[in-house]
Amino acid sequence: MSGPNERLPGELADVAAVSAALAEQDYIAERGLATAIFLSLQLGKPLFLEGEAGVGKTEIAKVLASALERPLIRLQCYEGLDASAALYEWNYAAQLLHLRAMEAGGAGTDALQAALFHERFLLERPLLQAIRSAPAPVLLIDEVDRADEEFEAFLLELLSDFQVSIPELGTIRAAAPPIVIITSNRTREIHDALKRRCLYFWIDYPSFRKELTILQRKQPQVEEILARQITAFIQELRRLELFKRPGVAETLDWTAALIALDQQALSLEVVGDTLGVILKYQDDVEQLDDEALEALYARAHLEADRRQVSNETA
Repeated sequence: MSGPNERLPGELADVAAVSAALAEQDYIAERGLATAIFLSLQLGKPLFLEGEAGVGKTEIAKVLASALERPLIRLQCYEGLDASAALYEWNYAAQLLHLRAMEAGGAGTDALQAALFHERFLLERPLLQAIRSAPAPVLLIDEVDRADEEFEAFLLELLSDFQVSIPELGTIRAAAPPIVIITSNRTREIHDALKRRCLYFWIDYPSFRKELTILQRKQPQVEEILARQITAFIQELRRLELFKRPGVAETLDWTAALIALDQQALSLEVVGDTLGVILKYQDDVEQLDDEALEALYARAHLEADRRQVSNETA
C-alpha cells in the first residue's frame, strides 16, 4: 500500500487542509466528510459515499481530482454491467482486418496469433485505465447500486490488489493504486464485503446555511434575497412526502433558471411556472395543487425573512 507521502501533496497534510482545498474548488464540505476524505487518502482505502441523488457525491471525485491535479476516470454503473465492459475488450474488427492483411502477405500461423493479441488492439475500459494510469488517478465508480451483485463480487476482487490478468498479455499491476471514490444512491443494499474494504460516509441533504453558501458560491450573481428565498423554499419542499425530493443539483438548476428569467425575488407565479426544474415526477407536481403551493410558498417566505433578521442581529 502506498504511504501518505506518495498519495498526498504536502499541502493536504491534515483535515483542515483538505477542507480548504475542496473550498477552493467551490465544494463546501463539513468536517466529517473532510475527515473521511483525508483518511481515505492517508490509508489508501476506497471511500464509499451513500446518499440521495443530487447531494454532491459524484462532485467530490471531480473536485478531488482537480485539487490533487490527478486525472479523473469514471465508471458509470448500470444494470448488466460486466467485467469486459468495465475492464477491457479486444477490438475484434481491427483484429480481423489485420488478420486478413497478414494472410494476404503469406504470414504463418504463429505470426498471425502473435500479432492478433497485441496491445494496439486492446480497448481499455475505465478500470484498466485506472490501473495503468500514471500518476495514480481518481477512480470514480459511480452509482454502484445500479450494477448487479455479480459485478460487485468482481469489483471486490479488483479493489483488493489492483491487478488484473489478461490471458494473452499476462498480469498487469498498478504501479500506485488509484484513489477510489464509490457512490451509491441506495436503490439496493450493497454487500457488507465491499463496504468493509472502504471507509464509509453518508451525505445528507445540506442544512439551510450550507445550502445557501453552496448556492452563492456556485451562482455568485444571484440576488441575496432571492438566494435566501430559494434555499428556504427547497428546504420546506424536502419536508413533503415526495417520490423524489430535490437535491442540491436541482437547487442550482432552479437558481440558474430564475436568473435567466431576470428574477430579483421569488414570486408565487414564477414558482408555479418553474416547478418542472426542481420536481421531475408528475405525482410530485400534482401534490402541489394551488392551495398546497401557496402554503409552501408562505412558509418559505417566513423562513427566509427569519433568516435575514437573524443574520442582521448576529
